[in-house]
Amino acid sequence: MTDLPPVRRLLKSRPDRCDGSVILDYDARLIRRKRLQTAQGRGFLVDLAEVTNLDAWWGFELEDGTVLEIVPADEALTEVTGDLPRLAWHIGNRHTPCQIENTRLLIRHDHVIESMLDQLGAKLRHITGPFTPEGGAYGHGRTMGHDHGPAQNHDHQGITPHAH
Repeated sequence: MTDLPPVRRLLKSRPDRCDGSVILDYDARLIRRKRLQTAQGRGFLVDLAEVTNLDAWWGFELEDGTVLEIVPADEALTEVTGDLPRLAWHIGNRHTPCQIENTRLLIRHDHVIESMLDQLGAKLRHITGPFTPEGGAYGHGRTMGHDHGPAQNHDHQGITPHAH
């Protein structure tokens, strides 16, 4: 099977037809230049002018008119319930990406954040599903989480990428 042509433009809304999909996790939906593969197994090139959060877009139109939908991949998540405003504040205070819903918060598995939330009285449940967290400040960009490994680094450089 041959590769598809490169991306011509990003699409904000669903067009009349869809020729396929590309399934991307949260990290992969922040992109500038990369070869991707459709769910149907065909490769194509994305080469955007700047780093772009694909969560703000419906899909891609390729140079030959092929239309591909962007679908969030299932990921290992933690469902957080309890005093949501208080818990959301603590999650945000740690720069952790968070999907905010009426009855729950969703974060990616993070044993350090989960331990903190447990101490705050949250109910936690591990689930699998698409992760589409709240965007960054002013309606664009991303919240950049922290690495909680042994070499934890807390400098806050490289926050939300944007055009100059």
